[in-house]
Amino acid sequence: MASPWLAPPALQRPLQGEREVDVAVIGAGLTGLSSALALRRDGLSVALLEARYAGFGASGRNAGHLTSAIGKDLPSLLRLQGRERAKLLLGLVQRGIHCVEERIREHSIDCDYEPVGTVVTAVHRRQHARLERAARAAQDLGVCGELLDAAALDARAIPRFATLGWFEPLGGVLDPGRYLLGLRRAALAAGAELFEQTPVLALEDAERVLVRTPGGRVRARFAVLATNAYTPELGRLRRAGLRLQVQLFRSEPLSDAQRARLGWSGREGLYTAHEELESYRWTADGRILGGAKFVRAGFGRSRLADVDARTSARLEAVFRARFPELGDLAIREHWGGPIFLALDFLPRVGRGGRHGNVLHALAWAGHGIPLASYAGEMLADLIGGREGPGAALWSRRGWRLPPEPLRFGIYKAIEGALRRVDARADRDARGR
Repeated sequence: MASPWLAPPALQRPLQGEREVDVAVIGAGLTGLSSALALRRDGLSVALLEARYAGFGASGRNAGHLTSAIGKDLPSLLRLQGRERAKLLLGLVQRGIHCVEERIREHSIDCDYEPVGTVVTAVHRRQHARLERAARAAQDLGVCGELLDAAALDARAIPRFATLGWFEPLGGVLDPGRYLLGLRRAALAAGAELFEQTPVLALEDAERVLVRTPGGRVRARFAVLATNAYTPELGRLRRAGLRLQVQLFRSEPLSDAQRARLGWSGREGLYTAHEELESYRWTADGRILGGAKFVRAGFGRSRLADVDARTSARLEAVFRARFPELGDLAIREHWGGPIFLALDFLPRVGRGGRHGNVLHALAWAGHGIPLASYAGEMLADLIGGREGPGAALWSRRGWRLPPEPLRFGIYKAIEGALRRVDARADRDARGR
């Protein structure tokens, strides 16, 4: 299953023949659709080229958390970026959350948005110091939030596996498929041309870029790469990030008795304070959705299966450990897909090509809903020569990954170290 969220509507026709536009946008996920909306607002003609259908990638497969997470964690963000840039980056992702909320209102998108905030939870005392450092960093950077001790967790009826929490009220959870389809309708209504089932075969640098597809060609003043984990397949930005596979799962709807045993009446989105985090949330129809944690990477340009049976079994085992009160709850489906992660965990936004007219916005690191939704504003600012809030990203020099086999070796070493830290916390949590 590609995604339980997204049943594609009637597809737009593939590109046939020649097109001349101001901007050719490659990829019709959240980044591409938000770009189409922002560029049409600026009066530019836009052709959106999508290899399969809008939202096929991570935009239509994610867990639907709308959070202010950016970078690996706030202490790391402060240490690596400094206080002033860290504040600008946090302001940018908060702007992205407000952008999502404004788009939902402006375009009347019914996507089951619940502005319930997010709680980052420790699962054992071993994680308390890490969570407390993150809370202090958040307060230092002016992030609104509250550290939740055992009494406060009980008052909120947070699931019993949590031993300490950090609550951020901004954002919440939504149905990413319905949100994306709402943006698709809005982009079409704004006059963007969308060509689905139109893979890009080549992107040629020129003063007017040339985009080749099986059925035609597009010439444009600018091209936008809104292709995230699929970008290296175009021969671009191969060392900008690492393609990782993430899996999610969804339960059957909970019965009234199961809901009563569980609590969690505030319906906050939950992340755990692991190095490789777990995520959990309610869906609008009363299911629990969870996953992440066991992320996979392939060597070089190899493609991994979206769903791996061993990973599915491990995710279910962790879910049973976190929610022992739901031992009779069945898991109904697993799905997954690739994300793109830069070495410093920060998105890549900028321009390239021989003439500086090939722009990109990608590497959302699994937290893409707010920033990918705001990416169109950032790219429109770049094209229009405006400074804009996105300068906090495009004015910095991103780290480049080394080539293979060194890249895969470094990833496996880091993964092993992080998993050992998490394993100790999980072992202690089982014994408490």
